[in-house]
Amino acid sequence: MPDPHDYPLGLRQSSGRNAALRQQIAAPEVLVAPGAYDCVGARLIEQAGFQALYLTGSGMSMSALGAPDVGLMSFSEVLDRAARVADVVSIPVIVDADTGYGGPLNVIRTVRAFERAGISGIQIEDQSWPKKCGHEGGRNLVSTQEMVGRIKAAVDARIDPDVAIIARTDARSDHGLQAALDRAASYVEAGADVIFVESPENEQELAEVARNVRAPVLANMVEGGRTPIVPAARLRELGFAMAIYPNAITRCFTYAGTEMLRDLAATGTTAGSADKMLSHRQLWSLFEYEKWTATEERLKA
Repeated sequence: MPDPHDYPLGLRQSSGRNAALRQQIAAPEVLVAPGAYDCVGARLIEQAGFQALYLTGSGMSMSALGAPDVGLMSFSEVLDRAARVADVVSIPVIVDADTGYGGPLNVIRTVRAFERAGISGIQIEDQSWPKKCGHEGGRNLVSTQEMVGRIKAAVDARIDPDVAIIARTDARSDHGLQAALDRAASYVEAGADVIFVESPENEQELAEVARNVRAPVLANMVEGGRTPIVPAARLRELGFAMAIYPNAITRCFTYAGTEMLRDLAATGTTAGSADKMLSHRQLWSLFEYEKWTATEERLKA
């Protein structure tokens, strides 16, 4: 019998990722989870040695719909992208599941579907629909009670208790830090495994979050956003268990693409950008081309 690991990742089922995410959250080091919006970014994150990745709603919206993070991505669109990404990496995947896409029954369906798709962490927030980016204005919140219902539905819905439910509150920007901390306490009591207080505005507020929340806490590092970029080691000192970098890859890809296209337009060739590209073989090998062809050859009639 062939070893299942002889198959490329896209043809095999990774196991143990939910428990691995739990262990990483509990580890002494801060868990750094860069953001991806597709399979290319996901593979780069794993190959760079990171232990988890964050599937960013903003990045998915821009890449799939050509729209900013204004609540246009549907449940089924996010699920399809999440399932494809989970298939091509062996590390835990955390998904931005927006508001859970409706009432308690919708949240149950959301969690069940993402868990079946191989997702290890599911983030649900307390905005009303359509949600907005956490570092932009115009965010409207549901009541604490409604969000508590979302969390209870999510916790009740998961089959594997190691699937992490991440509760995000967007209360800080319009209602103040104390309101966010009060909501966080309610979300911990409701059963959330990790708390994500969106957009603290300085390091002192980050420290207040970590000090007051009685659960593992997540820091959202958004370049140019409301929260300062703090090194992972410092976040650990402050008491954070996780740090996500949702759109760092998106920004780098678009910058590099802009530079290459500008050079192509000016010179009529991509030769000047060749040293900033993967080679043909490197790009294909990123997706285990050799295993795909070996599997095909082994199973030919």
